[in-house]
Amino acid sequence: MSPAIDIVAEAPGWDALGDAEEIARRSVGAALSQIARPYNPDAELSVILADDARVRELNREWRGKDSATNVLSFPAAEDDEIETSPLLGDIILAFETVAGEAERDGKTLADHFAHLVVHGTLHLFGMDHLTEAEAEEMENAERAALAQIGIDDPYKESDPV
Repeated sequence: MSPAIDIVAEAPGWDALGDAEEIARRSVGAALSQIARPYNPDAELSVILADDARVRELNREWRGKDSATNVLSFPAAEDDEIETSPLLGDIILAFETVAGEAERDGKTLADHFAHLVVHGTLHLFGMDHLTEAEAEEMENAERAALAQIGIDDPYKESDPV
């Protein structure tokens, strides 16, 4: 059994993604396979499909950064609370930023979205990338999760064209 995933589409544009719910489910499941801590399998998490304006507002309010970013994660529980919490948290994505990054990097919107959902899910479980060691651990978990769902390593260097 895995957590319930509530998809909330707040902004236009995300319909270009196709089946966001299925991509999110697969991505969360793959991320959870990399989590080495118990969690409530009946818990719920939300994936909110927002726009840059909304994410900028949240980023300013909660992180003191007056800019949009691709993904924000808001854990609902910490440490040992995760094991029994009915809520894992919220993952909020900014359409314009996510779509722009995908285009810039030559990735499909679906693959980049999946990567960011994996990334956000790992944040809900306390993983971070503030230090080099943390970043390496988190990136390795992302690589492994994405490989499970058939997505290439998002961190590999691309060959110059």
